[in-house]
Amino acid sequence: MNLESPKINVSKSPQEVFDFLSDIKNFESLMPENISKFEVLSDDTFLFALKGMPEIILKKKELVPPNKIVLGAAGGKLDFSLTGNIVENSDSSSDVQLTFDGDFNPMMAMMIKGPISKFIETLATSIPKSI
Repeated sequence: MNLESPKINVSKSPQEVFDFLSDIKNFESLMPENISKFEVLSDDTFLFALKGMPEIILKKKELVPPNKIVLGAAGGKLDFSLTGNIVENSDSSSDVQLTFDGDFNPMMAMMIKGPISKFIETLATSIPKSI
């Protein structure tokens, strides 16, 4: 299953956006209102839970400054990644798009497609307000 957020324009350089997303503590400010738990576990791992959903642990898997950050599921039953792609428009403007890739059975994919789409859209649209 592959889902994409809308492309969001941010009035910051790609490096500034990359630095913001590289600090996992900043993800708390991007989370939707229905978050029930957020906890930094280490410099590259955090746990979060949305109301009615199981806890999810994300870990930084790949960093390609200043254009790409990949977070992946750390343990648990679900195997997926969340990738932030940052494209430079000018010295002080970037486009950010989040992509979610997961390998789920058709029933699970059908159940989580809507909530995950809304979740990554919320994360992406919160980036310009949070940096």
